[in-house]
Amino acid sequence: MIDNFSPAYFTRAGATYIGDSRELLAALPDDSVNLVMTSPPFALQRQKEYSNLDQHEYIDWFLGFAKLVYRKLKDNGSFVVDFGGAYMKGVPARSLYNFRVMIRMVDELGFFLAEDFYWFNPSKLPSPIEWVNKRKLRAKDSINTVWWFSKTEWPKSDITKVLAPYSTRMKKLIEDPDKFYTPKHRPSGHDIGRGFAKDNGGAIPPNLLQIPNSESNGQYLSACRAIGVKGHPARFPAKLPEFFIRLLTDPDDLVVDIFGGSNTTGQVAETEGRYWMVFEAHPEYVGASAFRFLDQGMAPEFMKNIYDRIVSGESVNLDECRRQSALAF
Repeated sequence: MIDNFSPAYFTRAGATYIGDSRELLAALPDDSVNLVMTSPPFALQRQKEYSNLDQHEYIDWFLGFAKLVYRKLKDNGSFVVDFGGAYMKGVPARSLYNFRVMIRMVDELGFFLAEDFYWFNPSKLPSPIEWVNKRKLRAKDSINTVWWFSKTEWPKSDITKVLAPYSTRMKKLIEDPDKFYTPKHRPSGHDIGRGFAKDNGGAIPPNLLQIPNSESNGQYLSACRAIGVKGHPARFPAKLPEFFIRLLTDPDDLVVDIFGGSNTTGQVAETEGRYWMVFEAHPEYVGASAFRFLDQGMAPEFMKNIYDRIVSGESVNLDECRRQSALAF
């Protein structure tokens, strides 16, 4: 819990707060957070219902949050930010706002770029409409940049926690290396010996993360439909924060999301045994995000009551709500 701030809702492992993230971040102790994982509103030219800024204003606006994040991170902590791409206004030329954010984070605030990741969403619809669908001048934009910043050169990380499944061919190689591979010298000078066939439990993942964003019948959206409220329009898939939470934190570490939206980050953090805090400015989004922590079979009227209580400003204990719902049935 944060001193002088009441959570909109909370569980045994975390809490969501309604308000300006800058005020909420400022109230946290310095050097207390292991990971900040977030997806801020993108710097789009066309105004969205969840709010966004002009690209030229956006960078200064975002750095105001990042400066506070730097203070709150532990020395081995990380700040992972998902940025969507954008075009310049009125022309089929790309904006560089996300790259300018990255450079200024390093040059001005003292962050290190631990690694650059690229999230490929194969289910993303063709966009932008003007240049892709109508005039057919550009390929569809299917990649988000995901910057992994760290407070020092040596953030906590363990790639063995996010190993990818071996390919069918690699599994056969491990089972019978002599049948599928003969150690030899390669023209590149990178010689590969028999140790290449060792079973390490999985393959080292690349920094291109292929994760579809096509959820349609999960608990969150099903509950939104059941009580007649609109879900957040820009959710990221659970696999994205899951990757970085596993890579960069340990059980009982603290994960924070400063642009909580539908609270995918908090849900994943709790599932992974981490503590979490999430900040979001819009009460309606916070009320609906509570559905991620409720039981699938909870009655719609019970969920509606929880939503209304949160939106009206009451602080709701979701663990107690689940207990009461179970007793009612």
